[in-house]
Amino acid sequence: MRGVTKRFPGVVANDDVSFEVARGEVHALLGENGAGKTTLMNVLTGLYRPDEGKIEVGGRPVELHSPRDAIAAGIGMVHQHFRLVETLTVAENIALADRQAPFLLRGREAERQVELTAEALHMPVDPGAKIWQLSVGEQQRVEIMKAVRSGSRVLILDEPTAVLTPQEAQALFRTLRVMAAEGHSVVVITHKLHEVMEVADRVTVLRGGRSIATVRTSEVTRNELASLMVGRDVEPERRREPGEIGEVVLEARGLSARGDRGVDALRDVSFSVRAGEVLGVAGVAGNGQRELAEVLTGLRPASAGVVEVDGKRLRDGDPRAAIRAGVAHVPEDRLRTGVAPSLSIASNVVLKSYRGEVSRGPFLLLRRIAARAADLIRRYDVRGAGPHAPARLLSGGNLQKVVLAREFSSRPKALVVAAPTRGLDVGAIETVHGYLRDAAAEGVAVLLVSEDLDELLTLADRIVVMYEGAIVGEVDARAASVEEIGLLMAGVA
Repeated sequence: MRGVTKRFPGVVANDDVSFEVARGEVHALLGENGAGKTTLMNVLTGLYRPDEGKIEVGGRPVELHSPRDAIAAGIGMVHQHFRLVETLTVAENIALADRQAPFLLRGREAERQVELTAEALHMPVDPGAKIWQLSVGEQQRVEIMKAVRSGSRVLILDEPTAVLTPQEAQALFRTLRVMAAEGHSVVVITHKLHEVMEVADRVTVLRGGRSIATVRTSEVTRNELASLMVGRDVEPERRREPGEIGEVVLEARGLSARGDRGVDALRDVSFSVRAGEVLGVAGVAGNGQRELAEVLTGLRPASAGVVEVDGKRLRDGDPRAAIRAGVAHVPEDRLRTGVAPSLSIASNVVLKSYRGEVSRGPFLLLRRIAARAADLIRRYDVRGAGPHAPARLLSGGNLQKVVLAREFSSRPKALVVAAPTRGLDVGAIETVHGYLRDAAAEGVAVLLVSEDLDELLTLADRIVVMYEGAIVGEVDARAASVEEIGLLMAGVA
């Protein structure tokens, strides 16, 4: 890609960017949210057409008018927001992307091909499951397998390890290195700098829509990469020091619940979280973490067990009861569950409080809503749009800030947070972690569900590990190791 410029009304997303990935290379693309990484890759995959610049594949200029053109040119991408047909099965989605598949493909044969791919990539997934029944992490695995099955010579992966155990991530890295050795070109977009240093040969850093530098990983440090990304010195993140722990705020006893497929997703789960404490929940996506967060916040009814806040039992399957009891929720899917994408930022930040100070009887006080949104935008440093802009226009990091601003401003007693930094860059992660530290310091009981073990070890006081819907172990975060937790996540006691 040479001299690529892409403009949108009021903003230049890419400004004279040049980017190249060599045959047989794993190349990392870094940059803050809003730096232009996704736009640049959307240009490369034919979703956008550049206003200026040109693209070459294998030394030949190409015109990419659509994703079909990109696929024909051998370019495939696993997007941060997935491109899946939710009513079809895993096998059917992967078959749609497989150019080598026959027009008429028997269902069992398609499922067998998926099983072989899943085994090769160490990514277990049910080939007969409908996409809508899968967690976000499981859907990401399907996207990775789609890209592999499409036979792409240039493979772009956006946060590919966000939902993998350390052992599975290592297996994926080995797969990427094998692909590179076989002549594929691999581009990895990730915020995990230790992964960049481990798997990438070179790194290109974008900032403010421009390419800042391309460096070899063997010639830079993690801190130097972080500084290039954000334009300032970034201190290595240190473990959160335990604060004053109070009484039990959030307690679950014997929780069981059914998943979207009608089978048990939670099995006899019990734990408690105290005021000022951060309890981490580790596990590979699809092992009941999403269902646990939904039961705790009233979004999913429990088939057995109780949830209590300050010793008072919550009404089962009632989100309003959870909100009234002081339970705040940051869901794993911020775009579909965390916000109403087509509503304004102002409307989104009052979704849980419109019956209070921003209304008078049945009428909303629009000026007061806009003023409150403007205040939260300033306090939480939401960049890229004003109070009246649709939430869907925000980058992932800024969208997460809107969700956090809404939940934190409700002065909760308990905070259920799922994958709060999934897909975010180092600067946004630093900000989100700061908010969670502040919440715990103010006496909020925090339940942190995350597949990022570094995040859990940095923020949590205790960590419970889930496997197949049950808690299989609990460790002290100060003494635990990544290897120990990773084995528990894989079901190895």
